[in-house]
Amino acid sequence: MKNLFLSAAIVLGGLTSFASTSPTISNTIVKAVSFQDDYTEINVTEVPAAVTDALKKAYPDAVLNKAYKNSASQYKLEITVGDKVGALYANADGSWIKK
Repeated sequence: MKNLFLSAAIVLGGLTSFASTSPTISNTIVKAVSFQDDYTEINVTEVPAAVTDALKKAYPDAVLNKAYKNSASQYKLEITVGDKVGALYANADGSWIKK
């Protein structure tokens, strides 16, 4: 009778190792989206007067660092105001574009 209980205990003990949970495997997917605008760099002196006048009117202390132009004659202006750096977008007539 002892052997029967001992055998049952060993068999049940062996089955519990199969019932244990395995560690959870998680897959993390990272999607990188690169945004490439179609602006090409131009010389700061090539920016139309209407755009530079609008810049001076809106931001009198702004310094125009770089200028870019796309095929639709829209301009991307990289400016510095004080210690802040940013980019503004404008049409050739000097009207601002929100982006």
